[in-house]
Amino acid sequence: MSLTFYWYPNCGTCKNAKKWLDENNKDYTSVHIVEETPSKEEIVDLMEKSDLPAKKFFNTSGKKYRELNIKEKIKDAGTEEMAAILATDGMLLKRPIVTDGKKVTVGFKADSFEENWK
Repeated sequence: MSLTFYWYPNCGTCKNAKKWLDENNKDYTSVHIVEETPSKEEIVDLMEKSDLPAKKFFNTSGKKYRELNIKEKIKDAGTEEMAAILATDGMLLKRPIVTDGKKVTVGFKADSFEENWK
């Protein structure tokens, strides 16, 4: 099973996730989430496969999120609208995002990776 690993190399959480993937000999393709920000359509697809609320895809602790007052902008937004906002800047996306094309995890928790990617 080959995974797609959306990450930002300077992100500590992403580094921990990469270490887990490497230690568990997972086959994955890395995608720099800022240099190759997923399109609105790709983000909608990831959201649908994740079974998570669309708001969980936002990096709420990020500087851009606060600067752009995204919390207010997405208060009443639908999935499509949220995906469009996320597609404008990879720094708005919570990371890492890992997918095998069927399921998706957002963020890194070792137990979640064990459950989904072992």
